[in-house]
Amino acid sequence: MSVRAGREFLAIPGPTTMPDEVLRAMHRPAIDIYAGALLALTDSLFADLSRLFRTKGRSYIYIANGHGAWEAALTNVLSRGDKILVLESGRFARGWGDMAKALGVEVEILPGDWRRAVRPTAVAARLRRDKAGAIKAILAVQIDTASGVVNDIAAIGKAIRAARHDALFMVDAVASLACMPFEMDAWGVDVAMSGSQKGLMTPVGLSFVAANARAQAAHRRAGLRTPYWDWTLRDGKVHYQKYAGTPPEHHLFALRAAFDMILAEGLDNIFRRHHLLAEAVRRAVAVWASRGAFDFNITKAAERSDTVTTILMAAGRDPGKLLKYCNEKCGVVLGQGIGELHGKAFRIAHMGHVNAPMVLGTLGVVEFALAALGIPHRKGGVQAAIDWLGKSVEG
Repeated sequence: MSVRAGREFLAIPGPTTMPDEVLRAMHRPAIDIYAGALLALTDSLFADLSRLFRTKGRSYIYIANGHGAWEAALTNVLSRGDKILVLESGRFARGWGDMAKALGVEVEILPGDWRRAVRPTAVAARLRRDKAGAIKAILAVQIDTASGVVNDIAAIGKAIRAARHDALFMVDAVASLACMPFEMDAWGVDVAMSGSQKGLMTPVGLSFVAANARAQAAHRRAGLRTPYWDWTLRDGKVHYQKYAGTPPEHHLFALRAAFDMILAEGLDNIFRRHHLLAEAVRRAVAVWASRGAFDFNITKAAERSDTVTTILMAAGRDPGKLLKYCNEKCGVVLGQGIGELHGKAFRIAHMGHVNAPMVLGTLGVVEFALAALGIPHRKGGVQAAIDWLGKSVEG
């Protein structure tokens, strides 16, 4: 017996649910790639990308997933043999560092804890020891969707400046852009990157890089530049160059529709919505977890992200049965643990095109799945989420 009929709820941290408006925008014929309409669309997207990154720098669009943007960011500012510092707080900063190593870059990991955010003081201390300025760039992730942590990018940027170090500050904003504040220029970020499939509510296949003047100066002497990713070639006057070939028209139509929705709602409202819904999830988990079968992966409340909550099972407990029950019996797809947390955790995403019914429905399924599977928990998690939203969302 199952109660799965109906629309599936996708509660994984990417790809996220796509709005109908975005899907409809793609359902149209191709247009002339040399005509004014597509040129105007490109110009509007670049302008709004810089607006979302909050930068006066240049933005670039790649036909790639987030790993493509990682490579674009690295190859445009680094040379073989350069040294970088990777700030560990989960899987993805290390993954970005692994890519750099494969490209011939020397990588140093600043050890972190998968249950805590990066400590800005540790960053400053390491940079002060680099008297010769060997470190050319610092890699960080704003939200790591494996661990569920949010790093304080503003504080890390301040620590870099306090250490009087000249390294480029490079930030992965894949799971945070258009979900929580990101202030590229104000926080001293030199290179930022993101992808289309999370807060930007667009199909997987586009990724983005923004670069300020310091990054552009580093680009001019970078030795890892390759034709497809190269900013200089993409800055050419011919529209064709901006995509290194045929523009991904239908993805661009979708992205324009998503940007229109984001700008209509307003970033402040979007950030508030994400925080309220994330806190509703956290209130529910806090109630359920009081019986000791599981707990938040991130131990400090202020370091839990507003886009995904990672829940760590007690030793010896496999989250696989819960994931399978929620999916096969109820039509709710939860995120599995990845990296070091594979087989040890599950994740509830709350980012992008998400609202209270979607979150409360997901929480309701999790709560009755816990009961059905006999997993120890305290009842009332969903009620705690409802109480929080009822108190926080004005009438």
